[in-house]
Amino acid sequence: MISRVFQNSDDQLDQTPPQPEEYISPAPRVSVQAFCASVAIATAVRAASEDRRLGKAHLSVHMGGIAAAIEAYHTAPTPNVILLESDPGTDILEGLDELAAVCDAGTRVVVIGNANDMTPYRELVRRGVSDYVTGPIGPIDVVRAICGLYAASEAVAIGRIVAVVGAKGGVGASTVAHNVAWAIARDLALDSVVIDLDLAFGTASLDYNQDPVQGIANAIFQQERPDSAFMERLLAKCTDRLNLLAAPATLDQVYDFGADAFDAIFDTMRMTTPCIVLDVPHQWSAWTKRTLVGADDILIVAEPDLANMRNAKNMLNVLKAARPNDRPPLYCLNQVGMHKRPEITTREFAKAIESQPIAAIPFDSKMFGTAANNGQMIAQISAKHRTTQMFLQIAQRVTGHAVTKRTSFLTPLIKKLQGTTARRA
Repeated sequence: MISRVFQNSDDQLDQTPPQPEEYISPAPRVSVQAFCASVAIATAVRAASEDRRLGKAHLSVHMGGIAAAIEAYHTAPTPNVILLESDPGTDILEGLDELAAVCDAGTRVVVIGNANDMTPYRELVRRGVSDYVTGPIGPIDVVRAICGLYAASEAVAIGRIVAVVGAKGGVGASTVAHNVAWAIARDLALDSVVIDLDLAFGTASLDYNQDPVQGIANAIFQQERPDSAFMERLLAKCTDRLNLLAAPATLDQVYDFGADAFDAIFDTMRMTTPCIVLDVPHQWSAWTKRTLVGADDILIVAEPDLANMRNAKNMLNVLKAARPNDRPPLYCLNQVGMHKRPEITTREFAKAIESQPIAAIPFDSKMFGTAANNGQMIAQISAKHRTTQMFLQIAQRVTGHAVTKRTSFLTPLIKKLQGTTARRA
């Protein structure tokens, strides 16, 4: 019955293969001042200031173009970044020369041009322009330009955050998060960290068969901002590429947090880890909303019933509105085909949500129960099981990465011998 239910709904799933997508890393805490010559560009810059990736940047918008910038900086220090819209009625090179006379060392300049600009790009670079963007532009172009200044200059890559949350309690969101993280580390060959954010009842340490002495509580309750070395000491090693920042799962204190309580932890982990999977508890508070909105990708896990459908739709609507320049959150159905339980079909669920699930994971109490009791992943129980492949597909969708082919240690020798044979022939 389980396989029949799943196969009947299979054609309703979002089977789009993972596509390489542009990843825009968040900007650091910088000051940005934009001097616009048109209302359209000013509107785009103001909209960009609301983007999550510029959440730490202080962005202000002024009118008047480069002339206004020159006048302003005669008496005021320049910010970290200046956005300048070129005015067709002025000489941008002459303006940049004047601006250079009042510009502080280290300030980066981004010029927003138009299709009719005839200024050679090399002349702009010669005058110290960090980037040139041709209009018309939208908010995402402004975000890309500002964030790109710092992503290109950092020696370390900015890690990608994937947040997994349940539409309702008990839907298996933690199980999905842990198995997806396992696939990201093992099959996609990305160094990853799972952060269990359910401090009171988290199960990540049980699922990975770990008993760490330290974990996320040590980071959240310390007075100083955690650095990379400190965070490294708190990690429990699950595999060569997968680490765990475990929850204490104790009730000796109440875990009430402010909205930005985890910001420093996430920022630090981004600087050292290519992929961070957040196991977000099912609750709606200031910090959980901020965590979800600030993630690079979101996966909502739901069961096929009415309450889950309502909650998933509400969450999707709120998160879409809060992240207008990101791709919409993804969702999957879990525990599909439970014996004798009335369910909403995948087709009806998708129609109400107005998007297709990326997976419909079949209910298999024996396999999932065995994995949970043994502290194992589904891939360790059955490497070729269809559910194992589904977790891999989810991992590919949320990261945009393809499977890394495993090669034998004899491969280099075989290639060398083949090359030698070919030369002799």
